[in-house]
Amino acid sequence: MLKKILDNPKTPLLLLRAALATVFLYAAISSFMNPEDWIGYLPGLLTDHVSPELLLKFFSLYELLLAVWLLSGVHVRYAALLSAATLGGIIMSNLGVFIVTFRDIGLLLAALALAALGKPKPTR
Repeated sequence: MLKKILDNPKTPLLLLRAALATVFLYAAISSFMNPEDWIGYLPGLLTDHVSPELLLKFFSLYELLLAVWLLSGVHVRYAALLSAATLGGIIMSNLGVFIVTFRDIGLLLAALALAALGKPKPTR
């Protein structure tokens, strides 16, 4: 049965979508439950102008929506590219805590792989 699942050409897309969605879901839910653990990762450029608590709530909602979009399978390439851009922004705004964000580089590459695999079917 596992061989059948692994041989299915749709499996890599599904696994990449689920993996990325899980990361965004976890971060969003955790930041709603324990905002003090996440506020420090917000870029100072933004928190200087917007309440960090409010900014975190909006970003968490954005992450939830992005996770749902990834799981939906609709326009996967665009969801993956937005995921990659989001992860790139997280990495760039948190270079000082590379000990934490180095994992985001792998996730960014997974999002780009998903974008490459999720290209639109050619129309005739």
